[in-house]
Amino acid sequence: MLTRRGLVKATAGIAAAAVMPVAQPASAAQTDVPDTELARMAASISDKLFDGDGLAVPVPDAPVASSFARGVDRTLVLGGGGEYYVAWYCGFFHGLLELGVDPASMAEMVVGTSAGAYAGSALASGHFGRMRDEFDFFGHFPALFAKLAPVTSPNASQQRAQEINFSVKDGSQETIRTIGHAALASDNHVNGDSVERLAWLLTGDSRTDWPVAKMFTTANDCYTGERLVVHQDVARKNGIPLAHAAGASSSLPGIIGPTLLGQRYCMDGGISKIWAHTDLVAGAKRAIVVTLTNGYEGSLLSGIPHDINKEIAALVATGTKAMLIIAGTPPGVNLLDPKQIEPALKAGYERAKTEAPKIAAFFA
Repeated sequence: MLTRRGLVKATAGIAAAAVMPVAQPASAAQTDVPDTELARMAASISDKLFDGDGLAVPVPDAPVASSFARGVDRTLVLGGGGEYYVAWYCGFFHGLLELGVDPASMAEMVVGTSAGAYAGSALASGHFGRMRDEFDFFGHFPALFAKLAPVTSPNASQQRAQEINFSVKDGSQETIRTIGHAALASDNHVNGDSVERLAWLLTGDSRTDWPVAKMFTTANDCYTGERLVVHQDVARKNGIPLAHAAGASSSLPGIIGPTLLGQRYCMDGGISKIWAHTDLVAGAKRAIVVTLTNGYEGSLLSGIPHDINKEIAALVATGTKAMLIIAGTPPGVNLLDPKQIEPALKAGYERAKTEAPKIAAFFA
């Protein structure tokens, strides 16, 4: 892990070279080879080496039923949104559970991205109480969380990754790969083992296993730009524990990570052309989808354009009945500010009172 990352850091000033296979001495000119051809060559090498790990799942261009959701009735999709949204989920599900509604227990399949990967994995594996208590504690003492996950005062390499992430205009694989290369070349405060320790602290989950078959997390390969989906089968094949996958799904470029999944360095699952990865539950009978915003308004963590309403329409086109819950954010809220944990807990808890009867009726 350190060897490859050290190599990337050492070549940060020549990022283009860091993504090309070196087959000739430096003196051999390659300027006559188009960049697109070099990209194809690199992709071909990656395909040969990594197509056996089973992690890459392309995002479909048109509505199509997912093989993961075949024969499944109730599904739950949880989108991302930083520390604020993890805290919101803690308050929301705490409130639902107090009212006797447990959508994660009722669901046969749970898809979590970034903050949703933390919430979903904690819920599905029976450790939600621990994560809620941790965030309740950090809500009272936000400075302690800031020491665990320092995200202020970015250095130059972090700032570059963040600015590239927010300046993009589309969610193509090429764009995601560009963001990923900047993430690989950023000197983040929370990397490698630190990400894993934070994930295990919050989820309380095993370091060696994927305990629940119904949990799915998403991430992106920084080198190739591929969407990665982790579930029990591929997790055990590649030695990926659930808490580790949640950490990788939350590795925001220029902030945290990148984080290894198997042999792939990965970044946040929210860096994608699809806002909540609802395509993974397409074809199921029912889906409850929870997102922070509609994808284009409010506080966001990437410049990639999204529209959750279009995503829901594509989901419905496959025959899935969908219920959408948009959490919403206060104007100007910083999603990565630990001081927002306490108000987010309260906002989620209050929202549960409104949504509990609707969720119970939808999953009845």
